[in-house]
Amino acid sequence: MIYIFWILLFIIFYSYLGYPILLLIFNLPKRIFYRDNKSQNKYEPEITLFVAAYNEADFIEQKISNSLNLNYPKDKIKYVWVTDGSCDETPSILSKYNEFIVLHNKERNGKTGAINRGMKFIKTPIVIFSDANTNLNKNAIIEIVNQFKDPKVGCVAGEKRIAPQNKDNAVNSGEGIYWKYESFLKKNESIFNSTIGAVGELFAIKTELFEEIESDTILDDFIISLRIAQKGYKIKYTPEAYATERASANINEELKRKNRIAYGGFQAISRLKSLLNPFKNPILSFQYISHKLLRWTLVPVSIFLLFFVNLYLSINNNWNSIFAYIFYLQVIFYLFVLLGYLMQSIKTRFKIIFAPYYLFIMNISEIIGFIRFLRKKQTVNWEKAKRE
Repeated sequence: MIYIFWILLFIIFYSYLGYPILLLIFNLPKRIFYRDNKSQNKYEPEITLFVAAYNEADFIEQKISNSLNLNYPKDKIKYVWVTDGSCDETPSILSKYNEFIVLHNKERNGKTGAINRGMKFIKTPIVIFSDANTNLNKNAIIEIVNQFKDPKVGCVAGEKRIAPQNKDNAVNSGEGIYWKYESFLKKNESIFNSTIGAVGELFAIKTELFEEIESDTILDDFIISLRIAQKGYKIKYTPEAYATERASANINEELKRKNRIAYGGFQAISRLKSLLNPFKNPILSFQYISHKLLRWTLVPVSIFLLFFVNLYLSINNNWNSIFAYIFYLQVIFYLFVLLGYLMQSIKTRFKIIFAPYYLFIMNISEIIGFIRFLRKKQTVNWEKAKRE
């Protein structure tokens, strides 16, 4: 039982803290000796800003304004919108703008279907994907394009940010803290070798590297970016290009979103099997297993098993051992989970108190997502989580 305890604890520690610490150690020589000698020559190829939008009438005007006011030569930006299945005013609003290519079919085939269809109309060497309910910073395109100066770069991931509030509830606080942690991790992965995956809110690829993805794909952004990495190209992370969006309206909406993402994670594992073979691409496989695979598979089970194994060892060691002290820490963690649950609708400045609750919800979602994956209970078309 003692061996089981230490194995479970190691899996959790390594996934959330050990791997980031290793990246910091690996990157230390680069931070000390490497100097950025990027060419200052302008690099301004033609790009396409691609947005797949489904019933986004509430956000579309804001997104249009944001898109048209980004810093980049106007004659070098193309705009492609795919609005398949939308039954609100989204297509008609977009059709008022001559700058946009609007592709619309009555039939709804999900975001994956929209991407596969829309990519056939992309003629520029670089395509930048973004969501309709996010706003990009003014220099987002410039920062992303600069990364493509390196011929080894095939994909560039921007940063996802949650719109901050003076006082936040459980979802806004938890998601905001989580994405700050993820951004730290992605930045260090990028320095070390390659960021593991991109988020659909903002990422870019070399158009020539795109391969049509399976129609039932859930995590299209993750699959597209990792398949490019499998070809030997780098996924670079640039926090200077970021997309800002609101958090989910409440914990139920966030849980709905997380369950779907968890399902997509297990689907991705089944479709990226070669990354499980460290002999093909050892560094990328190491990163993929450390960052994603463990967190999607072993960590959720380890977290819940650890409590009971730890309780057993504490009882059998008279509550006066390292096992007991670790158990006390677990009890404190779950008390904060309970506090987060009780206060989930209350907005506060002390946002850190919601971190344990959000972490708990994330791992519950992984278990639910796995069950759904086994039962094939997830459609590619889904009702978006309501945002604040």
